[in-house]
Amino acid sequence: MARVRQKSSSNSAAPWRYSRMLAAALTALALLGAPVSSAQAPELQANMKVGASGLRVPRFVSLKSDRVNVRKGPSIGHAVAWVFSRAGLPVEVLAESENWRQIRDSEGSEGWVFRGLLSGRRTALVMPWVKEQQTVTLYDDASASSDIVARLESGVLGSVHECDGQWCNFTVGNYNGWIEQERLWGVYRDEKVK
Repeated sequence: MARVRQKSSSNSAAPWRYSRMLAAALTALALLGAPVSSAQAPELQANMKVGASGLRVPRFVSLKSDRVNVRKGPSIGHAVAWVFSRAGLPVEVLAESENWRQIRDSEGSEGWVFRGLLSGRRTALVMPWVKEQQTVTLYDDASASSDIVARLESGVLGSVHECDGQWCNFTVGNYNGWIEQERLWGVYRDEKVK
């Protein structure tokens, strides 16, 4: 785990280096969709988890290919546990080991995937934890009082464009609108995505 911290040194350039490192870390977090304020800097400094890639862990990504082998360990020498057969599915990166990412799917299954088979494109599933058929409303605006664009069944896959912590701009096929963030698997509760 990498942490940004100030080194004790009598060198007068040390605070400048620390400032640059902290600014770079905060910029990286902001680019990844994490809201950052100057008041949060000490907390982020203490709790920031960064993987081998330099990106935060955990985080959501999506599958790049229609065929993705999920292995029992971080190498091709490990047995294939199962195979994903749908590009775009969201998965959560839990850990990194060189070119391998430990992932978890919406059902809670975990395994290792080669990093080249993952994309930073944000996608989400509509309430995959609901097994009986249920619909969720996609609204024209980030408000339950706005016009209804569509009703989406649980398990529907779509693209996430932005989230404000409560609502996400979400596209499914030709339908684009806003959905309550807590109804999606592929974004964290209260996460801001830009």
